[in-house]
Amino acid sequence: MELISPTLEKEKEFLRLVGDFEISDPDNAEYYLAAKKSFSNYVKSLNDEAQGINLPEGYVPCNHYWLLNETGDISGIIRIRHNIDNPFLSLEGGHIGYDIAPSFRRKGYGTKILKLGLVKASLLGLKKVLITADDDNAGSRKIIESNGGLFEQIIMGNVFPNPIARYWINL
Repeated sequence: MELISPTLEKEKEFLRLVGDFEISDPDNAEYYLAAKKSFSNYVKSLNDEAQGINLPEGYVPCNHYWLLNETGDISGIIRIRHNIDNPFLSLEGGHIGYDIAPSFRRKGYGTKILKLGLVKASLLGLKKVLITADDDNAGSRKIIESNGGLFEQIIMGNVFPNPIARYWINL
C-alpha cells in the first residue's frame, strides 16, 4: 500500500471511490462530488491547495493523498494540513483528516493510511499533530491510539456541535 498525490491517471479509481461513498456513506460523499463534475479541475484544486494557491477564506495549505491498496484501488483519502492556525482547525479539525471508502472499512486500511500519513506530516516539517474523532466513533479512536495518539480531552465542537475526542501525536 502507498500514498499518492492526486493525479489524473487515477480518475477511474477515484470515481469508483466516490460511487462507493454515494451508495454507502452519502453524508461524506458530498466532499468528493466535485470530482464527478470535472475531474481535472478537482485534481488541480487539490494540488493547488497543497501549494497554498487559490485557498478559500479560512483554509490553510493542505496536502491530499490517496491510499492505493494492493490491487491498485483507491481505498482511502487523507488530508494533512500544514498548520492549524484558525479557530476551527485548532479546536475540532486538527492537522489530519482521513476517510476510508465504505467497502474497505474494518480491514485495517484506516490504521495504515494514518501510519503512512504521519510519515508525510513529518516530511512537511510537523513535529506534533492534532487529530480528532467523534467521541462515539470507537473505530476511529482506536486507529488514532494505535498510531501513538495521546488522548487530551473531549470538547464540544462549534462547527460540528457534538462531543469530539482530541489526540496529539508526536512525530
